[in-house]
Amino acid sequence: MAVKPPTEYAESSIRVLKGLEPVKQRPGMYTRTDNPLHVIQEVLDNAADEALAGHGRKIKVTLHTDGSVSVDDDGRGIPFGLHPEEKAPVIELVFTRLHAGGKFDKGKGGAYSFSGGLHGVGVSVTNALAQRLEATSYREGKVARLVFEAGDVTEPLVVRAQGEGDRRQGTTVRAWPDAKYFETPVLPMAELAHLLRSKAVLMPGVTVTLTVEKTKETQTWLYKGGLRDYLMQTLNADPVIPLFEGEGYATDNDNFAEGEGAQWCVAFTEDGQPVRESYVNLIPTSAGGTHESGLRDGLFTAVKSFIELHSLLPKGVKLLPEDVFARASYVLSAKVLDPQFQGQIKERLNSRDAVRLVSSFVRPALELWLNQHVEYGKKLAELAIRAAQTRQRAGQKVEKRKGSGVAVLPGKLTDCESKDTAHNEVFLVEGDSAGGSAKMGRDKECQAILPLRGKVLNTWEVERDRLFANNEIHDIAVAIGVDPHGPNDTPDLSGLRYGKVCILSDADVDGSHIQVLLLTLFFRHFPKLIEAGNVYVARPPLFRVDAPARGKKPASKVYALDEGELVAILDKLRKEGVREGAWSISRFKGLGEMSAEQLWDTTLNPDTRRLLPVQLGTLDFAQTEALITKLMGKGEAASRRELMEIHGDAVEVDI
Repeated sequence: MAVKPPTEYAESSIRVLKGLEPVKQRPGMYTRTDNPLHVIQEVLDNAADEALAGHGRKIKVTLHTDGSVSVDDDGRGIPFGLHPEEKAPVIELVFTRLHAGGKFDKGKGGAYSFSGGLHGVGVSVTNALAQRLEATSYREGKVARLVFEAGDVTEPLVVRAQGEGDRRQGTTVRAWPDAKYFETPVLPMAELAHLLRSKAVLMPGVTVTLTVEKTKETQTWLYKGGLRDYLMQTLNADPVIPLFEGEGYATDNDNFAEGEGAQWCVAFTEDGQPVRESYVNLIPTSAGGTHESGLRDGLFTAVKSFIELHSLLPKGVKLLPEDVFARASYVLSAKVLDPQFQGQIKERLNSRDAVRLVSSFVRPALELWLNQHVEYGKKLAELAIRAAQTRQRAGQKVEKRKGSGVAVLPGKLTDCESKDTAHNEVFLVEGDSAGGSAKMGRDKECQAILPLRGKVLNTWEVERDRLFANNEIHDIAVAIGVDPHGPNDTPDLSGLRYGKVCILSDADVDGSHIQVLLLTLFFRHFPKLIEAGNVYVARPPLFRVDAPARGKKPASKVYALDEGELVAILDKLRKEGVREGAWSISRFKGLGEMSAEQLWDTTLNPDTRRLLPVQLGTLDFAQTEALITKLMGKGEAASRRELMEIHGDAVEVDI
């Protein structure tokens, strides 16, 4: 048998992806690959940003018979002079360089104060995934045109003067999406029309047109009535009370950047599917985010204070945010200076300040409106109270099914007050000191705390009937209300006491080890909880920034969950005029160092925390089991050594 020569690993083995290669290699990291709509949306967003900045009144989208799509705007036109540092035409850089764009400079002299563009990879992704792309810029009496194929320039920049009768400004981009990168090359027409209509709604006075060459059909949207008209047309049930609409934007005296704020329109209905749409700087956030949390918080706080003022709450009824929010339909359009999105396709807003931003404008406006229209306020209160009573009755039914044979709950478990399993959460917290902070900082209504002492037992090779010999594991099983089981068992999950079982450990090496031990326990002995989506990992912050006093703002401590957030915080401090290095950054190690309030703000508050659901990912159960055996098995030292030798260079050591 021939011996296979060893694979050589040397300097030449390392490959550096240049230009747009990363996008072509992993398109799913940069855009949606089910169809080309998102890459067209990147071009559309640029046209919308021009209109948002006050430089355009028309956006035209054309679906050509040859499969290409063009987007025309009457904005300022992309600059085509040489970039002072890169010595290449700016229009070429925009389409060929990742992280090159006009949206980063948010200062008063920046080209865009408020825009959806954040990462600077937008339209360059469209170019990378297109067979051909033609870009034409009309600016300062000249026309500039260049052509790309597969992201590379094939027809270099040509600039000519416009004719006397042909003076226009703006940009035209025509792209032929490359079918090999998408599951289907066909654009979903309903989604595209909805997207274009929403842009027109959010920019009253801007005309948005869609033309299909094949059928010669043209649709035009121009809204002067804004969000109210749009929501009334989209609702599929009659509102219980008149629509609540408003807007609010920060001034120089507020805690936010000038111009930040929101516009909203909310309808409450008794039946029908709620209509919920939110946008940040005109970018549709289909997965919601912190601006929606701010709207929910503002609505709930205002309705709750109205109910308390008029003594409307029946005895024994506890009102929760979802009781007010359950029957709410809304369109929300937020303006955020430096939006932080989850993922490249910007479907969810993560900016933590957006909760306070939106809530601070919605709450006082609704409080005033309800107290001016008391009869409507009472109807809304009745709707919310009815939802709360229905929810509580459902919770009591679950309680009765449990019977009397429930094991005595662990003494160190600090339980929550609510009996609503779907709403309740338990945090398995590393260390007694952190457990103490968590107990004081939690929401007593729906958050329970179970502190764990030291390292949990590695249960990968522990027999199921011996599990309860370990006190910590006994306490975890009794607290969550589900018995240990295997992957092919059908355990009784009716006793589950919490909808979310959250692992909360320090952001250091020991914390990661405890996290792995608990994940091993759940995968090995409670797999149906992972399958049902009940297990989560909480992400505590990694850094703390101590910021000095600036202007009217006092000195403050700000927490960053990762290095990306740290960079954003420092950028914000610089924009607020803080001298470079006047802040101090400390690497955050233990949860026990946090006060109860800090732990709530960063890790427990549902509106601002990062809670990651535990899922199997791309591996199936057997593959995951084989991998964990290698990592956690007692007789697997040789396999682990081999794994460390292969991947050792990728480890970042935190000293």
